[in-house]
Amino acid sequence: MTVRVSRIYGMDIYNDEGKFLGKVQEVVVDLEKGEVVRILTEPLSSISKEDAKRVLRDKSVLYKYVKSVEDVVMVSKAGEKGK
Repeated sequence: MTVRVSRIYGMDIYNDEGKFLGKVQEVVVDLEKGEVVRILTEPLSSISKEDAKRVLRDKSVLYKYVKSVEDVVMVSKAGEKGK
């Protein structure tokens, strides 16, 4: 699946059971591989290191769990935040 990263920002995120998980606020990209690693539902800017760890742990989804990106971002239930 190929999508421009800029298109993902602000999209709603739902799991495959229709549960709303949040809106895409940030995207983490592995620049060496040229691929998205995570999508976050809270921004990382202007927060402490501890808060950044919390956001990455509890308020993000590994991109490997993304099933589709169309009008919304659909992720498998296994990829829900905090799992």
